[in-house]
Amino acid sequence: MNSGMGTCPNFLFSRVMGSKDMDDNRFISDRLIRWYEANRRDLPWRETSDPYLIWISEVILQQTRVNQGLEYYYRFTARFPSVRVLAEAGEDEVMKYWQGLGYYSRARNLHAAAKQVMERYDGRFPSTREEVLSLKGIGEYTAAAICSFAFGLPYAAVDGNVYRVLSRVFGVDLPIDSGEGKKYFSRLAQDLLDERQPGLFNQAMMEFGALQCVPRSPDCGCCPLADKCRALAEKRVDSLPVKAGKTVVKPRYFNYLDIRHGNTLLLKKRSGQDIWQNLYEFPLIETDRPFSWEELQETADFRALFDGIREVRFLRVREFKKHVLSHRVIYPVFYRLEVSEYSSGMAAYLQVSDDSLETYAVSRLMQVYLEKEL
Repeated sequence: MNSGMGTCPNFLFSRVMGSKDMDDNRFISDRLIRWYEANRRDLPWRETSDPYLIWISEVILQQTRVNQGLEYYYRFTARFPSVRVLAEAGEDEVMKYWQGLGYYSRARNLHAAAKQVMERYDGRFPSTREEVLSLKGIGEYTAAAICSFAFGLPYAAVDGNVYRVLSRVFGVDLPIDSGEGKKYFSRLAQDLLDERQPGLFNQAMMEFGALQCVPRSPDCGCCPLADKCRALAEKRVDSLPVKAGKTVVKPRYFNYLDIRHGNTLLLKKRSGQDIWQNLYEFPLIETDRPFSWEELQETADFRALFDGIREVRFLRVREFKKHVLSHRVIYPVFYRLEVSEYSSGMAAYLQVSDDSLETYAVSRLMQVYLEKEL
């Protein structure tokens, strides 16, 4: 934690006249908004009141940094500039435009919600909190953000940045990932909300957490709320916010078979409620531990896949470092093989030409492998 005063050219620390008589919440809100107006980043979704564009930006930024998300926002909205265009697109194309962002359920939910808007509201994005919340994949935070930014409705948007600011300023050590903590911080944010300008306040809170009240080593000496921050006064900045506990990360072992015949290869769309749902991948044999090539050939899945093939040529193997997801760690190995023909066991897979491979949406892991192979 940096407690030196430093230099703060974009914020005036002098109090507004009469601020001693102001309510603490109003005082904090006003300071945050003043800070934001001096320090805000110029981002395209802040220059519009179109709820569709605001929605797209919020979903992209849920698990993505602004610098990375900006490029995807431009690409995605250029191809899908309206709810109607997104709703009428095929899922595979939507997933392809999302490729590389991860957390692919976001793209599936966007597509499904766009269809709901067309069916329920004739293409007009809903303008009440209840209607927005009824759309697939939209929760309390996203609904509050859309409603306040697009329609000026008085709902506080509470994301990770806001949790951090509130927990430090008010010295709250309730776990932010607990039911009690989420309810408490939601009420606190709503009490703090400037209902005269809720969109501006929400933007200010989130930007303040992203740029000033950062997770590690914030510059507290340059903070406009330093004299109001209980965590700073109590020397607890580094210990707030509090989380109840870490999620147990489960290791998984993926053995991918890049099977080639002529200028074609095999792909299959992942289904079910597992990771990378509806993305394409090579034939996969998942094992409960690392398997050698010799061990893999002895598995029932391998034998069923290659039964009846006259010749199988082993070309090469690529082992990757672990691939980390939110609740999973994947240990992947890719085997490139060439076969004399496709077997009956491979009938469930798509036979895809090299030229058309780029039209299929794949996981980032698959993408990295293909970039090395092509």
